[in-house]
Amino acid sequence: MTRVFESEAPEATLSLAEAFSKELCPGDIVCLNGELGVGKTVFTKGLAKGLGVTEDVVSPTFTILQEYRSGRMPLFHFDVYRIEDPDEMNEIGCEEYFFGDGVTVIEWSALIAELIPPNAKKVLIEKDSSRGFDYRKITITEVERQ
Repeated sequence: MTRVFESEAPEATLSLAEAFSKELCPGDIVCLNGELGVGKTVFTKGLAKGLGVTEDVVSPTFTILQEYRSGRMPLFHFDVYRIEDPDEMNEIGCEEYFFGDGVTVIEWSALIAELIPPNAKKVLIEKDSSRGFDYRKITITEVERQ
């Protein structure tokens, strides 16, 4: 199932992600892709808000992983932009997170595509400068639950 949304402002992207978070269950993986500065972390902040996370959500670009446990379920936020080899994810113990008791969000997930389980939810965020500086097209693709 694929759904397409349009956002005219970061606040709208945040609200969309917050609403989407209500559909998430423990063990869900959300793969975020899009060019630099497109709003992947904004989307993650919306997910966190919807999950009831009270900590300040920041991009884990340099730490690779940030864990938030204050919500209705844990949020594991990966930013794999700086991963040079997918095997580095195994060293971090990514499977514990991917198949754990929380929601895993992976920014730049295309860089580790071979490690992503087939049932992951994919979110592509795209800019279109002809539609305005803050315009985003957000495409969410999900494998239907059995």
